[in-house]
Amino acid sequence: MDRFVREDIRNIAIIAHVDHGKTTLVDGMLKQSGVFRANEKVDERVMDSNDIERERGITILSKNTAVYYKETKINIVDTPGHADFGGEVERVLKMVDGVLLLVDAFEGPMPQNRFVLKKALELKLKPIVVINKIDRSDARPNEVIDDVFELFLELGADDEQLDFPIVYCSARDGIAKTELEDESISLEPLFNTIIEHVPAPQGFIDEPLQMLVTTIDSNEYVGRIAIGKIERGRIRKNQQVAVCSTDGNIRNGKIVTLYTFNGLKREEVEEANLGDIVAISGIADINIGETIADVQNPEALPFVEIDEPTISMTFSVNDSPFAGREGDYVTTRHLRDRLLKELDTNVSLRVNETDSTDAFEVSGRGELHLSILIETMRREGYEFQVSRPRVIYKEIDGVLCEPIEYLTIDVPEEFVGVVIEKLGSRKAEMVNMASAINGYSRLEFKIPARGLIGYRSEFLTDTKGNGIMNHIFYGYEPAKGDIPERSRGVLVAFETGEAVTYGLYNAQERGTLFIGPGTPVYQGMIVGVCSRAEDIDVNVCKKKHVTNMRAAGSDEALRLTPPVELSLEQCLEFIAGDELVEVTPKNVRMRKRILDSQQRKKEAKKK
Repeated sequence: MDRFVREDIRNIAIIAHVDHGKTTLVDGMLKQSGVFRANEKVDERVMDSNDIERERGITILSKNTAVYYKETKINIVDTPGHADFGGEVERVLKMVDGVLLLVDAFEGPMPQNRFVLKKALELKLKPIVVINKIDRSDARPNEVIDDVFELFLELGADDEQLDFPIVYCSARDGIAKTELEDESISLEPLFNTIIEHVPAPQGFIDEPLQMLVTTIDSNEYVGRIAIGKIERGRIRKNQQVAVCSTDGNIRNGKIVTLYTFNGLKREEVEEANLGDIVAISGIADINIGETIADVQNPEALPFVEIDEPTISMTFSVNDSPFAGREGDYVTTRHLRDRLLKELDTNVSLRVNETDSTDAFEVSGRGELHLSILIETMRREGYEFQVSRPRVIYKEIDGVLCEPIEYLTIDVPEEFVGVVIEKLGSRKAEMVNMASAINGYSRLEFKIPARGLIGYRSEFLTDTKGNGIMNHIFYGYEPAKGDIPERSRGVLVAFETGEAVTYGLYNAQERGTLFIGPGTPVYQGMIVGVCSRAEDIDVNVCKKKHVTNMRAAGSDEALRLTPPVELSLEQCLEFIAGDELVEVTPKNVRMRKRILDSQQRKKEAKKK
């Protein structure tokens, strides 16, 4: 039987490092292909649809969109740039035939490009290199192309992949060109390159249906929506199908609604064919990795193996004195149901029960992966507490091994010494040091994932906020031995009440405070970091002793240093093994696991 070629379709994924302009480029492609009306007001970074993505300027979930150029439909998948969401990237690449590798014209290829590009090359996808931000004053496109070529060689690209087409772009201005000297007023050269170089989907259209589910979405009206590419045959609305699960079981289902993508909208259709990326509803228990197949010939497609989690944390029910005051969902049942629901769409996540009925071990691909989940749950009204992140060890050939990250740091030359010294104590091994570009040196290390926990805030302090660090999972290597934990103790509230200026004024002599006057505190809550190595109990609720000898205005004369406010990530990095982060919709607090100071001392003596 002859293979059928869908010349009217191209399926591509955009891969890039964080902040290299990938989502902005998609905005430009949508605008220039006529998806929006001429007078329509369009948000910037229209693809980053969830609040956390907008605030942080990062893409977390892969998104599907489609544009029409002349007679061809180009399905575009926008992928996350962070290694922590690598599980998203790997799945999505199964839907496409080519990738746009987007690289900043000044920064060049970054660690994240390495991770996603390696996956794309292994799947034999056709790469197109897009050098973006050529309008930057410090752009160096020719040197960046040399760096990209070296990266391809390093990742073992074959001759065909090394012969990649190059497009120069300014996504912000909406222009593209195939030669730097060319004049251009639109992204047309980019569209032409995609149609010319990305293979059209091909396969057997008259054979039984096969479609791999690569993403799950959900909607309160229609339930679970499965998204994937039709690998073989056709699919119709109201069709009876077989669902082949990853463990070999087969069950029946029915396609209730069938959608294809057009711009940012899903359009309901009666039928779709080989090569189309579609969304379907009607199968309530559908999961990622399952194959939707013909009832008469249910054949499963192979699913990409997702890298295992490297970091775990304990999520437990909030048992602090303030428990239940601020959240809507506070019980074990709420917490369990929410974590199990997350497993449906978050393929890199694992949730296990623990000895305690109200605590769960949650494992993910990195601190960012887990902190995004915590932040999402917090905004949904959940209240719970989490432990310090721990790395997951593995035994390989009888040797205890731990996860290693590949760390890339760009810092001004004056800070190179302090960065190397700090990372040395965290068991990092320097792999490469590149000469300075514009006064910045690039340092590359292999470092245990443990060594990175708590380092980011220290790094920003050491480099006065001028350093940039990025890391990506490298692999497992034999355990590297002890890494020193936090070197300073904490200031712990001695009683429950409300912090007052007088009590805080006395406490700030002992270290740096995290809270200001009027903050409700409880016994065992962490209110600051100590200037010495041990923990100190402080009474921040202590009022000045009242006598009849009061000098007017003496209370106003107490000067408090403004408190240091830590973000959720900083709290997770800051806490030690005997501490927890209490997360509620309104507050993030740090506390000792054992709140009573006498009991803490007894436990410490036992150890």
